[in-house]
Amino acid sequence: MAEKHSSSSLGVISRKSMFCLFSLVSALFILSWFLMLRSTGSAGFIDLSLLPHPKLNSVIDIGNSASWNRNDVEPSIGNRARAIPVDNEGDGGEEKPQEKDDLGDVKCNSFDNNCNQVLKVFMYDLPSEFHFGLLDWKPQGGSVWPDLRAKVPAYPGGLNLQHSIEYWLTLDLLASEIPGIPRAGSAVRVQNSSEADVIFVPFFSSISYNRYSKVNPHQKKSKNKSLEEKLVKFVTSQKEWKRSGGRDHVILAHHPNSMLYARMKLWTAMFILADFGRYSPNIANVGKDVIAPYKHVIKSYANDSSNFDSRPTLLYFQGAIYRKDGGFARQELFYALKDEKDVHFQFGSVQKDGVSKASQGMHSSKFCLNIAGDTPSSNRLFDAIASHCVPVIISDDIELPYEDVLDYSQFCIFVRTSDAVREKFLINLVRSIKKDEWTRMWQRLKEVENFFEFQYPSKEGDAVQMIWQAVARKVPAIRLKVNKFRRFSRFGTPKDGVLRKIPSPSNFW
Repeated sequence: MAEKHSSSSLGVISRKSMFCLFSLVSALFILSWFLMLRSTGSAGFIDLSLLPHPKLNSVIDIGNSASWNRNDVEPSIGNRARAIPVDNEGDGGEEKPQEKDDLGDVKCNSFDNNCNQVLKVFMYDLPSEFHFGLLDWKPQGGSVWPDLRAKVPAYPGGLNLQHSIEYWLTLDLLASEIPGIPRAGSAVRVQNSSEADVIFVPFFSSISYNRYSKVNPHQKKSKNKSLEEKLVKFVTSQKEWKRSGGRDHVILAHHPNSMLYARMKLWTAMFILADFGRYSPNIANVGKDVIAPYKHVIKSYANDSSNFDSRPTLLYFQGAIYRKDGGFARQELFYALKDEKDVHFQFGSVQKDGVSKASQGMHSSKFCLNIAGDTPSSNRLFDAIASHCVPVIISDDIELPYEDVLDYSQFCIFVRTSDAVREKFLINLVRSIKKDEWTRMWQRLKEVENFFEFQYPSKEGDAVQMIWQAVARKVPAIRLKVNKFRRFSRFGTPKDGVLRKIPSPSNFW
């Protein structure tokens, strides 16, 4: 009986000892975490600019004006994001006034320090053969870049202009280093790559394809293919590429056939594209890459005082009718609409004053068809926007520029291809849209048209600035991918995005 009592007492003592020991260890653990958090407050340990705002409670579609009050907005990550609704309930702090436009976007002003953040871009000093040399510019004075204060090299005209995006972005970065050139400031070039948000590769890939993709009789490969191979060799050998596996690099391939070789080698980078029609999802996708607008080739409709009644043509299309791939709907719609009253549906090209005729036609039309062709997108959409002709988009796989911040349904009509080819469906739909609704969309087109204008020097809210802002909105995701890429960097960097195999010991298992 005594032995049983002694054993029970020892059990109680043992449990008490274990509890005390557990309490002591827990206290030491909490204390050590407190000391560690205090000691890691140095700059650079955590990028505080990327942490969520404590008042942020949800992101609401900016297109739904009934869902939130436009006064309850604040900029997120400086000027890198559009307005995000916040909960101001119970917040006694006084907000600094923000300049707002009619689109519900918050613009930066000189009184808001948070708006001073710009996208910092490191641009490789590639030899001129990759960029302005393709425009027949000759380097002078040992510099690979033209002196923009003296003369800006011209870009070839015609249809070449529609894919000239790399030209305008490169000019904007060069101008950011020259005092006295008036320009908007969504992005700035930096000389130290470690300070940069992204690394820009200034290869004029679209004009390279347009001019030099054919193999001449004395060549084994085209000049364009040779440039792509040299580009891949150069870029992948740089410390900046090796440091991130290319995930923070920005590469332009706006022409759908450009970078056919290099895209397979540089796929970890962010591409700026017209659409994803000729890319597999593992090479390019909406999560990783940025869609940029075409540069419209018709004349903008300046001082547009037209109205619903003064535009005599109901529905307008002029272009190639017989297309492959997803463009089968064009020929079906041609036969369905060609005899309809007040519908213009004809074959056309840039030849024989085609651009001028298209300008006149779109300026005098209420609705303009944008139908998928060889690829999901075309320049026709942006010609329509510049003409204030309400676009009717028939392209199931189209991706649109800045659609994360811009509601296209306010100024475009979207029709599924399967519906569009149904008998009388499209013409009845268009005829059902009356004057008041059309006028609202026409007015909205005039409000957003500047988002699709390319110009030098760049101005606030134009296409160049919108593209830089779209890139900037990808920066947090880029940083996440780069940081994950570096997890095992002490064991060597992965090659071409694939982890190297580590041999196991012979006696393993």
